[in-house]
Order: sequence, then C-alpha cells, then structure tokens
Amino acid sequence: MFRKQNAPREARHSRASKKDEVWRARLPAAWRALADPPLELRRYRDEELAAERMVGYDADGNACYTAHRFCIVEPRSDDDETFYAVVTYGEELAAWRLIDERWLIWRRIRTEESPEDARGFYSLSEEIPR
Repeated sequence: MFRKQNAPREARHSRASKKDEVWRARLPAAWRALADPPLELRRYRDEELAAERMVGYDADGNACYTAHRFCIVEPRSDDDETFYAVVTYGEELAAWRLIDERWLIWRRIRTEESPEDARGFYSLSEEIPR
C-alpha cells in the first residue's frame, strides 16, 4: 500500500537539515526535552490515495516518531451533471516516544460535518499509534 519515497542523495541531504523541523512541528516546547529524537526519517506515500506516512527511528532501529495524514474523498453533485470532490473524512497524526516509553500523540480529525472546525488534540498512550 505505501511505498518508500526514493530521492537523489543531494535531496536527502537537504532534507536531513530540515529533519528537526519536521519531527518537532507539532511537539509542544514543554515536551521537547522528554521526546527521543529520531536519527533517521523515512517517508512513505500512497500513489493512488491522498495518504502519507513518516516514521523516525532511533540508534537501535526502533520507531521513536510517527506521523500520517490521509483523506477520503467522495464525488458529489447538486445537479447530477457537475461533480465536485468532498472530503468525508480526514486525519492528521503525529506521535513522539517519550523517555519514559509512553507516546505523546497529536491528532486532528476532519469530517464532512465539521470540515473547518477540526481542532487538534493531545493524548498519551502506552503503545505506538497505528
């Protein structure tokens, strides 16, 4: 389903300098000292769906960061002639493994009923979110 995105060496190097910005994007400043920073980030994209996943790994090869985003789109029509796309469900997630092995999770869910009112929220978990 997801395919690893390959990039030329120069592009990977330029992205590596932005690695800290990427994995810290939704991490609250008060929690930064408690999160295990990834040494490597791998990005996966689904070519047919509007979906993307990123996983960060520590020195032992264990996941210490994960993020994903996807949306489900359906065609709609008001007159059965002109169709337009409507996001019926969308989700963004970022999660960081903390030094005590818990996961801090940020999630935002969009539904057809609340497309613009979606607000992110934080939670803690004993397991990596899937």
